[in-house]
Amino acid sequence: MTSNLNQALRDTSKSSDFLQTTQLVQDTLIHFTYYKTLISQEQFHHDILPFLQFPEDTSLHLHDVQALIPITGTTISSSLDEVLKALAQGSIFIQLDAELNEGLLVNLADVKLGHRDHNDTENEYSVLGPKVGFVECIDTNLSLLRRGLVTEKLIFEELIIGSISKTRTVIVSLDGVTNPQHVNTARQRLLDLDFDVVFETSLLELLITDNSNSPFPLFLSSERLDRIMYALINGEIAILCDGSPSIITGPTSLFSFFISPEDYYLPWIMGSFFRLIRYFGITFSILATSLYVAILTFHYTVIPRDLLGPIIESRSNVPFPPMLEVLFLEITIELLREAGSRLPTKVSQTLGIVGGIILGQAAVQAGLTSNILLIIVSLSALASFTTPIFKISNTIRFLRFPLIILASYWGGLGIVIGLMLITCHLLRLKSLGMPYIAPLFPFRPKGFSDSFIRSSFTLTSKRFATLRPLSTQRYTVKKNKDIGDDYNNE
Repeated sequence: MTSNLNQALRDTSKSSDFLQTTQLVQDTLIHFTYYKTLISQEQFHHDILPFLQFPEDTSLHLHDVQALIPITGTTISSSLDEVLKALAQGSIFIQLDAELNEGLLVNLADVKLGHRDHNDTENEYSVLGPKVGFVECIDTNLSLLRRGLVTEKLIFEELIIGSISKTRTVIVSLDGVTNPQHVNTARQRLLDLDFDVVFETSLLELLITDNSNSPFPLFLSSERLDRIMYALINGEIAILCDGSPSIITGPTSLFSFFISPEDYYLPWIMGSFFRLIRYFGITFSILATSLYVAILTFHYTVIPRDLLGPIIESRSNVPFPPMLEVLFLEITIELLREAGSRLPTKVSQTLGIVGGIILGQAAVQAGLTSNILLIIVSLSALASFTTPIFKISNTIRFLRFPLIILASYWGGLGIVIGLMLITCHLLRLKSLGMPYIAPLFPFRPKGFSDSFIRSSFTLTSKRFATLRPLSTQRYTVKKNKDIGDDYNNE
């Protein structure tokens, strides 16, 4: 305890937005200390100042001020560290002239300041389904979850992460459904962090992941409300942090990254068809260019005779081996994508269309690449964007490069070696302790009802056993009954 907390505060802060003002209210000096960039000035003038009216000739104390202010959660403190922490989070510190060794902390943080009003899912757009997404305000996001899952079993556990940022972080789970081991593991990893500033949940994902050296994302990140709700009802946990519109869920599997919420808004046959299209696109994106290199370098005898002539004609003026030809085009595609993502929307669209056409046509005419490879690389890049989650598409594009290099040295054998190394790596990966490629390993046949395909709702009434949920039954399957059945039975 300091003898003059008011003077200590004045000596501690050197920021220009740190204000200490004094007002005379009925012969009583009241000191206000706050950061003007954090508090709501409107709330200060409407909910604080008008209520500071005291009876004359009375002995005034902080408890009297606390009783007059119509705001809950106020506390009286004399600790300098506690006061400084509260001020940095948007509180105002009220002191009386007769009691400068302590004061009243009132939270007046302007929660709407700096946050966008709209919450459209711009990065995860789908034709069907709700367009409601999360924003940078954690209280808004928690409200959306609470209104989406109307149950008392929805549990929020708040933690403070970051030695400097003091970022509010919340672990969300469903009581009676989520395995407590997942919650305990996530909580322990978050509390063990020794990090200064937490900007986004993606940074948290990298800090608490099971394997930081893997190119595969081990937590699913999304800004869609329906996707996060689906993860919670299946027994996963969700982690939110203030200032981030994305929420990460886990434990997750590799197959979850290829599932779109739109699959569940279509008939199961159509949902399964589009999901299989995605898997085909991912396979084509990973293997197409490496197979091109392997076939033209080592296995040209497998090329059909009708196709051999066009390939020879297209590569007749190309002075580079297939590996350099492929790497040139792949790196060009990545440069276009990276440049387009850094530019304004209208400029990036023009750059992607005009730049791609001009560069592709000029490269063919200059003899730097062939027409056939240009088509293959374009289709391969297009197929990598069929994934609903952006992070896994980055991984897919990255995996093409080591496979191309292996194919240039050992042909088809090099591709097989590369795929075996990727498979062995996937077998070792875990997400919050759960195998990453479940239900493929460990093999769980019932888990395939909603992995490669989207089965009918009559077959997906139970939660995934690999998540070890406390309650396996989601809903009860009942046979549809027509009104005419009762009439026919009479």
